[in-house]
Amino acid sequence: MINKLKSNEFRFAFITTIPVLLGYLAIGLAFGLLLSKAGYHWLLALIMSVVIYAGAGQYLAVGFFIVNASFVEIAIVTFLVNSRHMVYGLSLLQKFSQARFYKPYMIFSLTDETYALITTSNVPEDLDRVKVYFFIGLLDHFYWIMGGVIGAVLGSLINFNTKGLDFALTALFVVLLIEQFRNCKNKIPFVIAFVCGILSLVFIKSNMLIISIVASIFILILFNKVLKDDELN
Repeated sequence: MINKLKSNEFRFAFITTIPVLLGYLAIGLAFGLLLSKAGYHWLLALIMSVVIYAGAGQYLAVGFFIVNASFVEIAIVTFLVNSRHMVYGLSLLQKFSQARFYKPYMIFSLTDETYALITTSNVPEDLDRVKVYFFIGLLDHFYWIMGGVIGAVLGSLINFNTKGLDFALTALFVVLLIEQFRNCKNKIPFVIAFVCGILSLVFIKSNMLIISIVASIFILILFNKVLKDDELN
């Protein structure tokens, strides 16, 4: 009975992560190709994908390697780019509260795509939600590793034109945004995020992503009750 329950949870997680499977294979492949083009062995793609596991961070790392950036520069920029994940974590405190020994890995594996799936998936009542969320994170991580390694190996064997490949990650974000927009009844948070993003881009530019995220969250918290009442009506 226990094994059957686990298989059901894994099956549900796998079906849920199929869009990420297709997306991560594409952008992971692109990352591997870019890393190989920069002259690095495919094993580095494996190590980075297992240990770092940050799409935008790994794309940036390739550029840092090429220009021989200092460790301090790499650390600061990587922190700024990925600090949005701390914001994600705050909204998942309740979902992860019963995670027990799964929690460390679930925190580590919380990417943009995994967050999108966890917050929008309707898990059946007869399944263990924590295990479903764990399998979603684990599968997404595996997809990313697989894509990166395949891309790096292919890049070492075949000469590819990598122009424009760095846009693959942005394309996946757009697809996930559209999916969340379609699944959410209340569209006001999307409007708020869009306006904050445009204003940050126009007036701030530097670190606009982080500032726009913080501003959006502040406004959503401020008008939380109004938004909830609007969603119920």
